[in-house]
Amino acid sequence: MQNPNTLQAAVDDAPPIPHHPSPWPGVLSIAIGAFALVTTEFLPVGLLPAIAAELHVTEGVAGMMVTVPGIVAALAAVLVTIGIGKLDRRYVLWGLTAMLLTSNLIVALSHSFPLVLAGRALLGVGVGGFWALGPALSSRLAPGAEARALSIVFAGVSLGTVAGVPAGALIGDLYGWRVAFEGGSVVAVLVLLTQMRLLPSLPATQSVKFSHLPELLRVPKARLGIVMTVLVFGAQFTAYTYITPFLAQVTRLNPQTISTLLLVYGAAGLAGNFIAARILDRSVRAGLITTGVVLGVSTLALPLLGHGLAGAAVLMVFWGMAFGMMPMSVQTWIFQAAPHAMESGGAVFVSTVQVALAGGALFGGVIVDHLGVSSAMVAGGVLALAMAAVAALRARDGDKPAVKLHAVH
Repeated sequence: MQNPNTLQAAVDDAPPIPHHPSPWPGVLSIAIGAFALVTTEFLPVGLLPAIAAELHVTEGVAGMMVTVPGIVAALAAVLVTIGIGKLDRRYVLWGLTAMLLTSNLIVALSHSFPLVLAGRALLGVGVGGFWALGPALSSRLAPGAEARALSIVFAGVSLGTVAGVPAGALIGDLYGWRVAFEGGSVVAVLVLLTQMRLLPSLPATQSVKFSHLPELLRVPKARLGIVMTVLVFGAQFTAYTYITPFLAQVTRLNPQTISTLLLVYGAAGLAGNFIAARILDRSVRAGLITTGVVLGVSTLALPLLGHGLAGAAVLMVFWGMAFGMMPMSVQTWIFQAAPHAMESGGAVFVSTVQVALAGGALFGGVIVDHLGVSSAMVAGGVLALAMAAVAALRARDGDKPAVKLHAVH
């Protein structure tokens, strides 16, 4: 979930990588790691009703399966980056993938919800550490072809959004939610074996310190970007975490149709990536406002117009496009605001996103349990429109960013 110029770039920018016949196998191994992480992080979204029923918790409480890894990932993005010191980054990636494997196994085998949450917390370490390391390492693997390397990694992110989550939901419906997590374990094993085979040595000669981190927050325009990031990511996950219960209870769709809609949503997110790129080339402020308005209106309208398949499908398409635009817009704003702090700002951005993700899922869970599942859609819409209002009233376009930023999910 990160752009190429992250905090880890400061760590990994010095020593050359030992000769390897081609950089692309190593880049591909990082990309499939991104696919596995994105799929696993959001896998509960399509499985919440089944998980809640079997473990005897409410759907709002089951949403903690998204909240807990988000909180842990926010801390891990910083602590892993600092804690690994000069350890070969290849071994760090292996360890993070092993955490993904262990997390899926714990969740698949647990019959206690607290133990399930412990497994998801372990996933959070993998998520935070990976996004603080992976994209920068892919750029380092392919000097002179950084953009191509990053496009491959983010293709893994998009594939996880488009195919991984709906596929998990479908498997869960056909064979049970535990089988979906067992399948995630199998994927994690394959990823780990691939990385052990294909990743070359990635030594580091520098270490990052806590004192490097606050640099981004000293810039007023960047602080505004952090506020907008919290609002829009909070909006997204207040609503998205509970979209499956909404489609089942309000729209009254069967699980197969819900899986199809999640697939359509992910595909619309890909289109949103391209739309965002065109808008951001002209105005980052316009991109932020468009993202907030489309996300806000589509989620607010779901309780009103989403009682039938046609209305829900149309709104999900627009919502998906806003989701694709969302991370590119806020990330571009932040790094345009403080290009001198791109490296230290990377981990701060990852942590901010994960805090907002976790907080949104938690907030949505509380109101779902007290006010019903439609309330999560309304609350998410209000937060998104608040972000659009902040962008309209406070944001001012400046110089264009010095680097080309990429989608993050």
